[in-house]
Amino acid sequence: MTDIEKLKKEYPWANTLQLKQIAFGLEKNLDVSIYANPDFSWSQMRYIRLGLEKGLDVSIYAKPEFSDSQMYEIYYELKNGSDVSIYTEFKFNADQIQEIRLGLKRGLDISIYSKPEFNWKQMRQIRLGLEQGIDVSIYAKPRFNSEQMEEIRLGLEEGLDISFYAKPEFNLYQMKEIRLGLEQGLDVSTYAKPEFDWIQMKSIRLSLDKINN
Repeated sequence: MTDIEKLKKEYPWANTLQLKQIAFGLEKNLDVSIYANPDFSWSQMRYIRLGLEKGLDVSIYAKPEFSDSQMYEIYYELKNGSDVSIYTEFKFNADQIQEIRLGLKRGLDISIYSKPEFNWKQMRQIRLGLEQGIDVSIYAKPRFNSEQMEEIRLGLEEGLDISFYAKPEFNLYQMKEIRLGLEQGLDVSTYAKPEFDWIQMKSIRLSLDKINN
């Protein structure tokens, strides 16, 4: 094994874990100058080293601005021969990359949600909708947060008239009360109004359900 103590003299800035990554690279005759940089953490160094071992073009992700988790996702895709340009173009984080990767794997139209304005939770709700074959264009909009998107998605999957609540002025809990009313076959128009908070909506919904039954 490469002498860690000897490497310490050459790379005085490196901690033990970073030195080990450099040592592993030297043992395999890799160009460690690509990652022997104080700007890289030991885990970032690791994914660069693994990429070099696989003969990958690590220049795509061997950049300090990519976190170790982002590097892993890009390394994984490169290793599988996938086009990673979409991941690097917008500097998606690891969670966003994973949602895009899952969509690609399942043959979905990822162009609908592979946009930096969507966080990974929003991307997930859009991906789940695409998997169910519903019209995600109704909620694939940045003005809806992921929880609102989920309520709209659930309504669409149930075949409900989501026009009653697919509005950004309703929060998650209000949307849920309207959705539950629709599932019960109630006339939700009596309470599907932004001025009612979710507790008031629930009270009206339960009253309507009692009348109907």
